[in-house]
Amino acid sequence: MHLLNRLVVAAIPAIPKPMVRFFAGRYIAGETVQDAITTVRALNAEGVCATLDVLGEDITRRDEAVASREQSNQVLHTIAREKLDSNLSIKLTSLGLKLDRDFCTENVREILKVAAGHNIFVRFDMEDSTCTTDTIGIFRALHGEFPNTGIVLQAYMRRSEADVLGLLGDRPNFRLCKGIYKEKNEIAFQARAEVQQNFIRLLELMLKRNAYVGIATHDTVLVEAACGFIRTMGLRKDQYEFQMLLGVRPELRKRLVRDGHRVRLYVPFGEHWYGYSTRRFKENPEVAGYVFKALFVRNQ
Repeated sequence: MHLLNRLVVAAIPAIPKPMVRFFAGRYIAGETVQDAITTVRALNAEGVCATLDVLGEDITRRDEAVASREQSNQVLHTIAREKLDSNLSIKLTSLGLKLDRDFCTENVREILKVAAGHNIFVRFDMEDSTCTTDTIGIFRALHGEFPNTGIVLQAYMRRSEADVLGLLGDRPNFRLCKGIYKEKNEIAFQARAEVQQNFIRLLELMLKRNAYVGIATHDTVLVEAACGFIRTMGLRKDQYEFQMLLGVRPELRKRLVRDGHRVRLYVPFGEHWYGYSTRRFKENPEVAGYVFKALFVRNQ
């Protein structure tokens, strides 16, 4: 399977872009805000919440960061105007993190001001390990002023337990996921079982310390472990939620909704969909393999 994954990644440049776009439609809402509205409305009708993400991380110019900020603000105004059950996710590299940390902080602050005016929650996404310390630092600097915010931590990162303990005093809203970026062994756990074990350990720590957690996984082992914690701790439905990616394991999503759990889908959209897709495949060839298999599932 590893060889198949690498072959799929290598073949992507030769695949016509319209064909890639057709299959990417399962995982990306589209290119425009209207596309995103349509997708979120359909999810809301199923009883599912959303978090919208404007694609376009790793910008290289300040004007691109400002444009990304204004797109996020447009999304916030749209969520409020259309009365969508959605919040917003932001990636700090799209807002200038790798250009200038202070410049990025001010761009984020402007987004949070708009979000606060509409009472919309904003999630700070986590990117690769070069961004972790700065992302947490900017989040902590702004969270006191804008408490309706949360942050993502990645279970495969060896530092994540220390980060959880360091953040708990701020009473943050966590999103806990496995992590997708390729990292060195000294930075991140590599084996699937190690990542699962750390995910469960971090989730238990967060829940026992009364943190709200977005349990972000499609892994049945982790979903069952989370449901076990929910039962044994007697958690209310407003103390946690499950989070998934658009287009991934819809049967699991529907089961969780039927069982009465709050479920939120991560809904990426924007004109940078192609770069987003190909970067994800290169960062983690296993994802390409999953998509390759999903093409056949889609057409059954």
